Amino acid sequence: MSEPRISVMVVDDHPIWRDGVARDLTEHGFDVKATAPDADAALRIARTVRPDVVLMDLNLGTTSGVDATREITAALPSTKVLVLSASGEHKDVLEAVKAGASGYLVKSASAAELVDAVHRTAAGDPVFTAGLAGLVLGEYRRMADAGDTTGAEPPRLTERETDVLRLVAKGLTARQIAERLVLSHRTVENHVQSTLRKLQLHNRVELARYAIEHGLDEE
Repeated sequence: MSEPRISVMVVDDHPIWRDGVARDLTEHGFDVKATAPDADAALRIARTVRPDVVLMDLNLGTTSGVDATREITAALPSTKVLVLSASGEHKDVLEAVKAGASGYLVKSASAAELVDAVHRTAAGDPVFTAGLAGLVLGEYRRMADAGDTTGAEPPRLTERETDVLRLVAKGLTARQIAERLVLSHRTVENHVQSTLRKLQLHNRVELARYAIEHGLDEE
């Protein structure tokens, strides 16, 4: 029995681009549930079709893709938002991630990069165009340095959980972590889920943020 296809919604105010992306994703085996031209339609349609991944443009004419991202991730916690924008400006990237986006690609990405990014986003991995991941991680570190004054002791993780967490923070996929640590893919996923429970976090993006705040990505 084959695995269910990843369901996707494409949000962009440019109809030719929007339809082209939807067509490309369909040809690569994704289930494109819907498209939307603006933030209001995106939220309304997303509530109905509940896609696994929303591909979100930031410039939606009179509306904001950042606002749409915030509303969709709040209303549909299981839906991931991957920004696909013409802008690579640092401010836009950070605003999107703070609004709940799981990743950020610029529109100059190749079709192969987009397909891989949608697969990884659906799997829960943080995905960024090369050069942008360091920006986001640096901002998390800056925020942590400015605000971490509690001195509270973090939950106790096993040595293996810490190893996995450190590699999550470095941007490795579960399969790459399995290869690096000579573990099965299932074992890595079990460690990730155990760590999420212990730290009371929800996804790998938050795990990466936690690791960076505690300096684990530098070890």
